[in-house]
Amino acid sequence: MRRAVLLISVVFVSICLTFAAGFGAFLWDVNSIGGGPSGPLAVFWEAWDRIEEHFYGALPSPRERTYGAIREALLLLNDPYTVFVEPQPRELERDRMRGAYGGIGISVWRDTGNRMVLSPYPDSPAQRAGVREGDVLLAVDGEAITDETTVDKVRGWIHGEVGTSVTLTISRPPTPPFDLIIARSDIQVPSVTWHVMEQATDIGYIQVASFTERTGEEVVTALQELLWEEEVFGLILDLRDNAGGLLDPSVTTAGQFLREGLVVLTELHRDGQERSFPVQGGSIATEAPLVVLVNGGTASASEIVAGAIQDYGRGPLIGEPTFGKGSVQLIYDLSDGSSLHLTSAIWLTPNQHRIEGQGLTPDIYVPHSEGPQDEQLNRAVTYLRSQHFGEESE
Repeated sequence: MRRAVLLISVVFVSICLTFAAGFGAFLWDVNSIGGGPSGPLAVFWEAWDRIEEHFYGALPSPRERTYGAIREALLLLNDPYTVFVEPQPRELERDRMRGAYGGIGISVWRDTGNRMVLSPYPDSPAQRAGVREGDVLLAVDGEAITDETTVDKVRGWIHGEVGTSVTLTISRPPTPPFDLIIARSDIQVPSVTWHVMEQATDIGYIQVASFTERTGEEVVTALQELLWEEEVFGLILDLRDNAGGLLDPSVTTAGQFLREGLVVLTELHRDGQERSFPVQGGSIATEAPLVVLVNGGTASASEIVAGAIQDYGRGPLIGEPTFGKGSVQLIYDLSDGSSLHLTSAIWLTPNQHRIEGQGLTPDIYVPHSEGPQDEQLNRAVTYLRSQHFGEESE
């Protein structure tokens, strides 16, 4: 029985590697991949037979063996972005990309005492049920929080189908520990925030934290409010510490600031073909003076936006060099809820610059400051004001 289970695991790894090699369809024979005595994986079976016969400790479960085999096999590809993601973190990742999830509206983190601490969102199901800032979480649905319990695992326990309930066991001294039963609701997590600058009320500020399914629509709403209602003359697009996300919303976002042309090119490795993504939808902010803030945490999809704006001379990049992630991953959801993230292409800026491992160089370099003043943001304001009043700028 163990041999049969492990055979399934090895077949599964072989399938994953076949996809990683770039084949969309395949046929296989169990004996040809190592199920028989003369297959290329015969030595694997030989080694595992000895493990089952003689290893003194507990053997890993079938799932642990499967996941471990996949991870080790993927290391052979020597690509840090081709990874296997287990079901629970994949669910959380999917929620982040949607920009919404079934939950109770609560932040969870470990404090300096290694306690699992809670902070409810304003007017969230958690707050309405009685969760307070600083409450310590002891258990979720009876599952005790230990020193080894990760924050992601707790988030996975709390997330769930809208309309279902979750029970939190909470410590709030001097009150004895108590339970709160909270119904899950649809929690919206905006990826874009915007406002008029306090120190310059004719400049609008837009921060994009990540590129989710909702980002394109949120950017359009921000621009309409700032340009049409507030009537600002200039815009600051803050992409600092934006680690990326989905490709399509980044193309839509860049297209709001460009009249025409390409936003990004992708170069497909195996056949050398290129695919282009033109400006599409909106072009709301093609005239307003623009500055883009970037730093070492600006990566992937956010570099696509910054790179397009820089190549077309639409506005300067201010800050520090970006991260340099110029690859595209396809995500294959697998039957047990896990997923395979597979690098399928390298992307290029409209002027066909590669940024993989290099990043984008800002037009105006301003290092991060440790003090209370955001010098990069201040430099952006200075630049826009100089443009508005016709003064020279660096």
